[in-house]
Amino acid sequence: MRWWSLANFLSNAGTWMQLTVQNLLVLQITGSAAATGLSISVQAAPALLVSLAGGAAVDRWPRKTTAAVSQALLGTVAFVTAVLVALDRLDLTVLMVLAAVTGLVATVDGPACALLGNDLVRKEDVPSAIGVGSLVHSAGRLAGTALAGVTVAFVGTAAAYTANGLSFLFVAGVIPFLRPVREVPGGAGSARAVVPAQRGAKQKAERSDMTVLEGLAFFARRPRLVALAGITGVSSVFGRNYGLTLAVLVTGPLAGGAGAFGTVSTVLAVGGILGAVLGARLRNPSVRLVGLLAAGGALLQAVAGFSPSLAVLLVLVLPMAVVESVSDTAGTTVLQTDPPAHLRGRVLGVWGSVSTVWGLGGPPLLGLLMELAGARGALVVGGLVIAGTIGAGFALRGRRTTPSVEHGVRDLGSEAAVVAAHGVANRPGLSAAA
Repeated sequence: MRWWSLANFLSNAGTWMQLTVQNLLVLQITGSAAATGLSISVQAAPALLVSLAGGAAVDRWPRKTTAAVSQALLGTVAFVTAVLVALDRLDLTVLMVLAAVTGLVATVDGPACALLGNDLVRKEDVPSAIGVGSLVHSAGRLAGTALAGVTVAFVGTAAAYTANGLSFLFVAGVIPFLRPVREVPGGAGSARAVVPAQRGAKQKAERSDMTVLEGLAFFARRPRLVALAGITGVSSVFGRNYGLTLAVLVTGPLAGGAGAFGTVSTVLAVGGILGAVLGARLRNPSVRLVGLLAAGGALLQAVAGFSPSLAVLLVLVLPMAVVESVSDTAGTTVLQTDPPAHLRGRVLGVWGSVSTVWGLGGPPLLGLLMELAGARGALVVGGLVIAGTIGAGFALRGRRTTPSVEHGVRDLGSEAAVVAAHGVANRPGLSAAA
């Protein structure tokens, strides 16, 4: 797990370095901010179209091999881009094609690497592993973004792509030495065993009957996953896009400059890291906890919209980032542990498609809200919409489940009725904690 975390830190740093440099490169080639946004959309588009197939591939193929091959392919794309930049042969069309290829490979690489990291620890430690992954992601983002400018200034744009390619190859080189672990059947909680190369006839049978739509059907029938998608979706559309809302607030009403927004961004990143550390301590998070934390972060966002000065904004931004990071870590834990093992790749594929919808649609909707209400209004209205929607969902959930339990107890009128009601309430997908 330590080797995996180190590899992922280097990979995340390289990826964020490349993303930052890519935006600068598109601006240099075209001089158009719209083209920069288009390159981001082109890279994200495959997730919308083929994530279901990518998730099914992760369930069907050996996970270590899948992750190693996908990392090697991503490294190859980075190296090709570096060569084209060095030879001054990279135009917008080729860059868009390479971005699309990167997005296509990522539909397999994302779920494969996420689930491989979980395989390295015992089941009860998966939330901690996800928290460590979130911490590594945030630290890598900070390091990569900071290194991008330095690398371009002193070594050149091609060097940033080369560094990212090397980071992918490092991950691919580490993967063969990883040893996924599982609990020893009937053994003590601390006992572990290396996963055998052959998982038996049952696992082979499961893999031979894996359809793309099976993950979608499971997701749609699972109320807690649908609720998680709703919470995450409304939070992503009306909040979290702080690179847009806080940038306008700081540079507009608060009369700050780029340096002031850089300070806000740093505080957000630090809060994200602290939240990831706290989230790693969660053992069995529920969708209810995800919703409560998301609502709390949304209310802090609404209060931040009234900030009279940069100092007050910074005081509010830190706890807001911490709470939202813990919520994200808890939600990722639910998403990656709730489905049965043979369906997790496909469920993550469904999530990739769904999250791409709100990832692409959120910024334009938020931009429209800012046009109508300004930066302060967007933060306040967005925060209240998130908190209100989550609160309404909890209220409807309570009204739908409580009467049915009371009815069962009243009709049977015995201890057996209480046991039966408890059993229904805790059946998978109907848990009150969800």
